Amino acid sequence: MSKNNLSLGGVSPTSNAPNSMSALQTLLADDIKVKVAGIDVDGVLRGKYMSKEKFLSAAGSDGFNFCSVIFGWDMHDTVYPKELLISNRANGYRDLIASIDLATYRRIPWENNVPFFLVSFLDPDTKEPICADPRGVLRQISAKALAKGWSCMAGCEYEYFQFKETPESLSNKNFTNLQPLTSGMHGYSLLRTQLNTEYFNNIFDESLKFQVPLEGHHTETGPGVYETALAYTDVLRMADNAILFKFLAKSIGMKHGVVPSFMAKPWGNLPGCSGHIHVSLRDASGKSLFAVSDAELKDGRANAQYNDTKFLSQEGEWFLAGILDGLPDVMPMLVPTINGYKRLVGGEAFWAPNAVTYGYDSRAASVRIISPPSVPPAATRMEIRVPGADMNPYFALSAIFALGLRGIEKKLSLPGPPVSQLTLEDKKAGKVQMLPISLEAATERMMRAGSVAREEAVFGNDFVEHFGGTRQHEVKLWNEAVTNWEVERYLELA
Repeated sequence: MSKNNLSLGGVSPTSNAPNSMSALQTLLADDIKVKVAGIDVDGVLRGKYMSKEKFLSAAGSDGFNFCSVIFGWDMHDTVYPKELLISNRANGYRDLIASIDLATYRRIPWENNVPFFLVSFLDPDTKEPICADPRGVLRQISAKALAKGWSCMAGCEYEYFQFKETPESLSNKNFTNLQPLTSGMHGYSLLRTQLNTEYFNNIFDESLKFQVPLEGHHTETGPGVYETALAYTDVLRMADNAILFKFLAKSIGMKHGVVPSFMAKPWGNLPGCSGHIHVSLRDASGKSLFAVSDAELKDGRANAQYNDTKFLSQEGEWFLAGILDGLPDVMPMLVPTINGYKRLVGGEAFWAPNAVTYGYDSRAASVRIISPPSVPPAATRMEIRVPGADMNPYFALSAIFALGLRGIEKKLSLPGPPVSQLTLEDKKAGKVQMLPISLEAATERMMRAGSVAREEAVFGNDFVEHFGGTRQHEVKLWNEAVTNWEVERYLELA
């Protein structure tokens, strides 16, 4: 079998994942079809059913052909007008190779337990990952850490609104006057979950069956809002689980007449939906690379730049500095939509940071340091609070680890004091670097000459040109749109 199919690349396989053709044939002995899917630039699953015979043939070779147009159109299948690197009119949207990742094997419990596998996309000429394939990008970043003997670990948390609607009713209502699943602001409520108890519990229970383990599942503040924390694991497995959790929640919702929305800011006057990411590195022994030594545990690291980082290892501080140094240059990878930037209002009202800030256990900062004394050394990690629930988890995680590893490589220093030492006057005086406030500004910054994202050791020009081009398309559509706000404001009085 092709090495592309069997290599796990440090990924934690799902339980019972096959490691040979005979094991695969045994797993599928009673099946007649298999479902496969890959991920496009917007984080949308694109896939199909395959006959078992066709699937086994593809699994026993380099893979199967898959139309490259999925990297040449947006989430609504509108073809990008710009000739992008991966898929364009010039080559007639030629096929890519979809390489089946056997480590992702699971069954879809709400679809009669049909077998399911994720794929990665390879260039048909070189057999190398294409530059814009989300799984391929993250796998390459993870491999850089593995080359140093480190494992990238991560966890994702999603906040998301629920509506008593269907895809048809959303369209019929023109996406206005939608009915929330529950009313009022009820974070961590035990009563509100009783109103839709079967749906609420189905999400948790089906996630376990789908091998997307959860750590927590509760109501969040806002009408019909839930928050779900996915179990901490290897970074590629985490990204897979994150993308599949959205698929699961939307699928379960359909069965209950509910539409869960991972849109970052559905309502202007309510908190938005975050996609917080927790990250750490582990060495070959499984110890957190960010943890201080036993000798430093009482008083902290003597050479720490600031008190907030004294319980981070030197590598942890460099990693943090790397994130902060490059954060403004990779914002489209963390916040990829027009709407996502409306969530980043700053302040403590909505805890959605909009500046290059960090702090020990601070939910007002862009990077929250989670370390002793609030957690044991083994749990030392960082929470990146910039992404919204609309993020593509592969790109968001790739950006975080690429910047962090760059920080360690360059031994970068922190750019300034923690958020606890900053004042409103500091922000007004320009002592705090602000993040881009729109997708247009963020994309311009990412694509400019000299961007950290363009560094070959980070993402390189090919990725930036392709991904940046897709974001320019998104901006163009927004700039051409006429919104209800404009009509209401100008139609009569202008």
